[in-house]
Amino acid sequence: MNKTEDHGSNETFAHSDFRIGTEFYTETGLWRCTDVGTRTIVAVKITDGYPSPQDPPPFSNAAEMVFDEYDFDGLYRRPVED
Repeated sequence: MNKTEDHGSNETFAHSDFRIGTEFYTETGLWRCTDVGTRTIVAVKITDGYPSPQDPPPFSNAAEMVFDEYDFDGLYRRPVED
């Protein structure tokens, strides 16, 4: 995917849209980008406000997940509606 697409009423992200600190949604909730690679991003799931933008890595109770170029169609700018 080379550009941001509009899937219904919720836009997805392109790799070039991500910066460290960018927040996005998946079907599982809110995530925050912690690293941007050549074709991937790494993010941590935000649960009950943790980790906050002021909490620096490493995160004691949050696991980071890698999203690759095949996952970007499922990363949204707004919460996913049921």
